[in-house]
Amino acid sequence: MQATSIRDKNAVSRLCYIIEAALEYFISLMVTGAYLARITGALGFSDSLTGILSSFVSLGCVFQLGAIRLFANKKSVKRVIILCHIINQLFFALVYLTPILPLTGAQKTIIFLLCFCSAYIIANLIAPPKTAWLMGLVPDHTRGIFTARKEIVSLLGGMIFTYIMGNIIDVLEAAGNQRLTFIAGGITVFALMLLHTLSLLPVKEYPSAASASPTKLRDLMRNRMYVRIVPVIIIWHIANSSATPFYGAYQIKELGFSMTFVSILSIAYSLIRAAASPVIGKYADKTSFSRMVTLCLTLAAVAFLINSFTVPANGRIFYTLHYCLYAVSMAGVNSAMTNLVYDCVQGENRRSALAISTALGGLSGFAATCLMSPIVDAIQHAGNRLGAFTLYPAQFVSAVACAITVLLIVYLRTVVIPAEKQAK
Repeated sequence: MQATSIRDKNAVSRLCYIIEAALEYFISLMVTGAYLARITGALGFSDSLTGILSSFVSLGCVFQLGAIRLFANKKSVKRVIILCHIINQLFFALVYLTPILPLTGAQKTIIFLLCFCSAYIIANLIAPPKTAWLMGLVPDHTRGIFTARKEIVSLLGGMIFTYIMGNIIDVLEAAGNQRLTFIAGGITVFALMLLHTLSLLPVKEYPSAASASPTKLRDLMRNRMYVRIVPVIIIWHIANSSATPFYGAYQIKELGFSMTFVSILSIAYSLIRAAASPVIGKYADKTSFSRMVTLCLTLAAVAFLINSFTVPANGRIFYTLHYCLYAVSMAGVNSAMTNLVYDCVQGENRRSALAISTALGGLSGFAATCLMSPIVDAIQHAGNRLGAFTLYPAQFVSAVACAITVLLIVYLRTVVIPAEKQAK
């Protein structure tokens, strides 16, 4: 009876986890991509700087290393995580208000950067213990399908959410009321923060899912499979961060998409990813996450390749094709990166292993964006031309991302999958 009771309590907690993930996803949508480009555009930021800010999500992962010491030997992390989420989401709400503050441009920029960067730093500090806490409520043999279900709820909810927000923004901007647009954005993020906090309160916490001792790096380095998995995470961050941070500004400026059309793209993305998630999740549970991610990365490479041919004349068609294929790939890539680590590292060591691999990946991704940013500026200053050819920055970065993703697929097939077979 006691075991049944615990399972029942965990079932409710897992449901709350799914709701929490969806609400956190809605907030992330409000401060990334085309939405972030709207804010930075109002502050006068260049496309390359917007790209670097978009990639700060990756750099913020470096701060996950701090969680190894900060949360070591803590039997309870729930209260700290909830409080930190409240603070980080309030910072995101303030991000929307910075363009309308009665301050100078320089002062607005400083406040924006402080709020934006602080929000991501806090979110990443609590990410490893939060993942260990919440994923600790999910049985190992159902991680693939549970992750898929969680994503489906987030994506379908995000589909409705972005469509409503996109229309609200377009209507307000058509009426010439940009100030009210930012106020509405700030209020929306604040309301989501309240709901997100309520979703975490009922989640149970057990000592076995919350307590941990710091893992020594040399112990993880002795884990040969883990050493092979870390480059997968690093190379993917490099590939993805070489291109996607620049897509938001490209949609708004060169391709001329309205926020309503951006919302329609988000709906298509959500529907496709939601439909693909359970199929890919079951495939991972039946085979392995390394095989699943190889399949998904192949689709991502094709998506990047298509976008390397996307120009204003064919933008609506080609970018839509790119986005739909990318949606299918991301139905498996994100969850696979965490689950690959969970497959080769056991018990309380998972928290440290995840923090280290994610931090290395995030740092590599941010470095990739910084390296691509001056190239983006150079192409734009050359009038979007390369010699006699018209070349938009997004085309170039997409081609680079495609090439790196292909190299990652080769690494998985020649190093990771064979090692996985030997381990069995």
